[in-house]
Amino acid sequence: MPTTSTTPAVPTAPAVPTAPAAPAAPTAPASPARSLPTPPRPDTPVGAPAPRRRRALRAHLGTLAGTAVLAVLLWRLGTGALLDGLRRIDGPTVLAALGIGLVTTVFSAWRWALVARGLRIGLPLATAVADYYRALFLNAALPGGVVGDVHRAVRHGRSAGDLGRGVRTVFLERAAGQLALTGVGVAVLLTMPSPVLAEARRIAPPAALALLGALAVTLALRMNRTPVRRARALRAALGEARAGLLSRRNLPGVALSSVVVLAGHLTMFVLAARVAGSAASVAALTPLAVLALLAMGLPLNVGGWGPREGVTAWAFGAAGLGADTGLGVAVVYGVLSLVASLPGAVVLVARRHAVRYAGASSDTATVSAASSAKQSAKESARPASSSFPFSADPSEGRPMTPEAV
Repeated sequence: MPTTSTTPAVPTAPAVPTAPAAPAAPTAPASPARSLPTPPRPDTPVGAPAPRRRRALRAHLGTLAGTAVLAVLLWRLGTGALLDGLRRIDGPTVLAALGIGLVTTVFSAWRWALVARGLRIGLPLATAVADYYRALFLNAALPGGVVGDVHRAVRHGRSAGDLGRGVRTVFLERAAGQLALTGVGVAVLLTMPSPVLAEARRIAPPAALALLGALAVTLALRMNRTPVRRARALRAALGEARAGLLSRRNLPGVALSSVVVLAGHLTMFVLAARVAGSAASVAALTPLAVLALLAMGLPLNVGGWGPREGVTAWAFGAAGLGADTGLGVAVVYGVLSLVASLPGAVVLVARRHAVRYAGASSDTATVSAASSAKQSAKESARPASSSFPFSADPSEGRPMTPEAV
């Protein structure tokens, strides 16, 4: 029988026991980085609404109040005189409104540029005119009546690199217009026949004394009891107001522009009265126009609509000219003011297209730069024989000869 050889089994060493591996620590899922919330200021009371929320609430309340005034007027007086006045607006009236709007806007923009110069912040007149037109259109088209002014203040401040000074410039410019309207309005209401002439003459002296006394007491208290930091801020604000409005260099221009702008608004009101069918004289319409312009400054309107119509209807009724005629005049004035601000819509659209074109150009430039960089990288990665064979670096130990490259 054939024999089979067997290989003896080699004994294996016993396995050395190893320590059990430590369990891997569980990894927390990656979470997006979040910024820590900003701690509240120490002087802010707990639970107080944010300033932005308060401003939005005031804007909504003003819009509701203006809408309610218009609804009550239309309910009580009807729409007959209103629609009749709107039907009377024709081409020459529109051109006249655009011309008056051009004059008032240019002089308002000039006043803004003067105030900006007083505060040492640049503002070319052409830019001021364009921004002012856009602000007027936004004020007339959006609720609240101040959105355009806020927009031009922020835009000017950011473009000049000083947001706070840009906002203060617009505030002082608007304050100059309101001061001119208040001064001329008080003079007109105290001297010209109007429904409020007797009341104005009776209330004016004690009101003026009370206002001066309150102002003096307030300034004394703030200067004596206000912390040093706030006192410095108050002195700085008064210094900016003096430099922007009352300086020897700016005061004549600011006063002249304010008077021209106010005269333009009064002329627009007389034009609206003629379009609405009122035959009252300019002397009779001037105090009524002042009352309407003062009512427009109340923050209870929808793009300027609301208190103006209510006060004008009451003033015309008290003057014996008919409340329905007053409502028609106010509505026609609002429409003509909107027509006068329409160049602002052109400025708004043109600048939007300019921003989009600039963005598309920058994107194209970026893509072109990236393509050029990629092409340069490809060119540098090619063998050096394509251009300079004798300047190639040695590769894999081969000699630097034309045949090896």
